[in-house]
Amino acid sequence: MSNEHKRIALVTGATRGIGLETVRQLARRGVQVLLGAREIAAGRARAAELGTEGLAVDPIHVDVIRHETAVDAAAQIARDYGRLDILVNNAGIISHSDTYASTVDPNTLREVLEVNFIGNTVVTQKMLPLLRKSSGGRIVNVSSSVGSFWWNGDTTNPVTERWLAYSAAKVALNMMTTLLAYELRDTKIKVNSICPGEVRTDMTGGHGEFSVEEGARASVHYALIGDEGPTGGFFNADGRLAW
Repeated sequence: MSNEHKRIALVTGATRGIGLETVRQLARRGVQVLLGAREIAAGRARAAELGTEGLAVDPIHVDVIRHETAVDAAAQIARDYGRLDILVNNAGIISHSDTYASTVDPNTLREVLEVNFIGNTVVTQKMLPLLRKSSGGRIVNVSSSVGSFWWNGDTTNPVTERWLAYSAAKVALNMMTTLLAYELRDTKIKVNSICPGEVRTDMTGGHGEFSVEEGARASVHYALIGDEGPTGGFFNADGRLAW
């Protein structure tokens, strides 16, 4: 199948963990995937590994805290493909210095918000003209249950470690989802936030309820939803979540 007839997807933060598995699962479904990498050498290595699985994946340099790389990536996609059908904003970090609202350092707040919210918003802005050229663009923002006011306000919630920087960044990302979906309500572009759950990755130190294969399910599902699918929502692999 030529690229003219394939869906074109960009997944950021895709050299490991959920991002890499999202690339793999989309490619298996016939999508032409651009593997977004902060370090292009790592991106080329991961793309080569996927090639041994029979998956055609192209690496592309996207470092969400270096906004000029998003500009350059958009120009490259426009030149090579002419449009973008799917954007998965997967890039994100957890800071080991993140802690409670009463004590978290302002520099930690800035670092986490810059990557998890501002960087992903800038990438979305730069890719939006290409998504508008799609017959049905899809934007998936990889969020978390800790970005839910409902989850954090549930007094029966057994989780006691409520770190501010990561939670605030995911709340902000969810707000971007809501407002962008409203802004694009008269287009065919659909924007949704997803929660992969606690996944066993390097970022979680190998702890979590879900494998990376399970963790990528929601991203892949909402990247591939049809025109009847939702927009402006918050979901995990089992369905809708409360904000």
